Amino acid sequence: MKKSSPKPSPPLILAIETATMCGSVALMSGDRCLAEYSVDTATTHSRRLIRQVDQIIQATSTEWQEIDGIAVSLGPGSFTGLRIGLSTAKGLAMAADCPLLGVPTLDGLARQIIALPNSQVCVLLDARKKEVYAAFYSCDGQGISVKTSEDLVLTPEKLADLIDQPTLLVGDGALVYGDLFRDALGKSALFAPLRTFFPRAATIGLLGAEMFAVNDFVDPLDAVPIYVRPSEAELTIKNNI
Repeated sequence: MKKSSPKPSPPLILAIETATMCGSVALMSGDRCLAEYSVDTATTHSRRLIRQVDQIIQATSTEWQEIDGIAVSLGPGSFTGLRIGLSTAKGLAMAADCPLLGVPTLDGLARQIIALPNSQVCVLLDARKKEVYAAFYSCDGQGISVKTSEDLVLTPEKLADLIDQPTLLVGDGALVYGDLFRDALGKSALFAPLRTFFPRAATIGLLGAEMFAVNDFVDPLDAVPIYVRPSEAELTIKNNI
C-alpha cells in the first residue's frame, strides 16, 4: 500500500499590531495562536515592541529560521504607532529573509467577530479630531466579514448618516461615540462585545497566513502605512507651499 505524503505544515507567522494604544505581538501557526502578548498602556510601542517579539520567540522555543512570514497591521490608526510597527516588521522580515505581509487594520478588526449571515458590520476606530476611521463589511454564509467599502475618515455624524439598516458596530470609535450612534440610529445601532473592540496581533497573523497561502506579499522597501488622511507634517508642508 502506497503511503500518503505528509500533510504540509501551516505557515508560521509572526504578527505585529501597533495601530492603537493596545499593541500586541503574536505567533500563529495557520489559524492556531501559539502565543500572544498584548499591552494597553500610554508607553510608546518603540519602548516595548522588540522586547515583546523576543519574549514570544523565547516562550515558544522558536528559531528565527522557522518563521515563514512577518505580518503587520498597516492601518489606518495612530500615525506614530503604524510607523513603528511597519519599520520593525520590515527590519525583521529582511533580517530573517522571509516575506512581509501587510494587513489592513480594519480588516483585522472585522475578522474578530462572527456575525449573522448577510448582516452589516461597521468597523470604526477613533481618529481623533472628532473623526473616525471606518469601513463597512457584509457577512457571508459562514458569518465571516467581507469588505464592501473603502476605508473612510469622517465625522461620526456623517458615518451615522450612511447607515440605513441594523448594523453591528465594532472598534474603539463605537466606544467613544456610542451615545451619538444610539441617539442617531436607535435600534439599528448594535454593539459587538467590548472584548472585540481592540485590534489583535493574532487576527493580523490569521489574515497574514491567508495572504501567505496566495503569495500576497509586500516589498519591505516599498511598503507604507494606510493613513487614509494626511499627516500633520504633510498638512503643514501643503499649507506652506
